[in-house]
Amino acid sequence: MWRELGVEALRPGSKPEVVRLAVIAGLTRATGARYGDLLRVRAEDLDLGALGAHAGEGSVVVRHGKHRTARIHRVPPEVVLVLRRWMEVRLELAAELEGSVPRALLLTVHHTHDNGTTVSSGLPITRQGLVLSWRRFAMRTNARYGALRPPLPTRFEQVRRAWTGSPLPDPGREIAPTEAPSEPGPGGAQT
Repeated sequence: MWRELGVEALRPGSKPEVVRLAVIAGLTRATGARYGDLLRVRAEDLDLGALGAHAGEGSVVVRHGKHRTARIHRVPPEVVLVLRRWMEVRLELAAELEGSVPRALLLTVHHTHDNGTTVSSGLPITRQGLVLSWRRFAMRTNARYGALRPPLPTRFEQVRRAWTGSPLPDPGREIAPTEAPSEPGPGGAQT
């Protein structure tokens, strides 16, 4: 599944939703982060390393759990490539918004509805948006591959648990609050 998403995300003309799903799968696979943890990741929490001949690993700060324990995780080169692609797509999505690009890493890729209000693409995505995006991908993939392989679970948490049960995720290194980029306070201001 990661391989399929990663390859599809890097194809020219790939859909923004596929690129975002590849980022979600890649970061989850690398860090063991849950949806709530990923929703707290901001663009400035990423270090995508050097470009060109020295391209390789990067890192990401993830605030885990309800206590938002900040941990810095290694990001493998294949995920860095997908993240670089997402950063391009992300800027395109936010281009029509007034003001600056949202700080959240994960943005909506379509106009959506939130309690009857139309929400423009390019704004921070909600947990429900991530859940629905994964479910659509899993159902389309299951329909496409039918009896050729076991079906993907429609709950992403089941995929995350399978990855975190294996030695893949980097447990990260806890960082002191002074090392982590500060989180925005009420109203979006930094604390």
